[in-house]
Amino acid sequence: MSERNFHYNICNQSDEELFKKQCAAIEKHIPHLRKSKILIDVDGSLFQEYRHSKGIIEVSNSHYINALYVDADFDLLPYFKK
Repeated sequence: MSERNFHYNICNQSDEELFKKQCAAIEKHIPHLRKSKILIDVDGSLFQEYRHSKGIIEVSNSHYINALYVDADFDLLPYFKK
């Protein structure tokens, strides 16, 4: 995974259920995404990548750093404001 302009810490522990919920929220709130296949690392870490016309979104559930976070090429907060 690479450097992105925006970083969002979701949880200070890796959590597969929260990972699934975060992916579902992104898919619900951000239109016109192309979803890649989930990558599973040898340690069980999960990585989901989405492509959008504005750039890439990466959701990471890392056992290595014990965190759940999202990196994106563009600001995701406007999509989640109500």
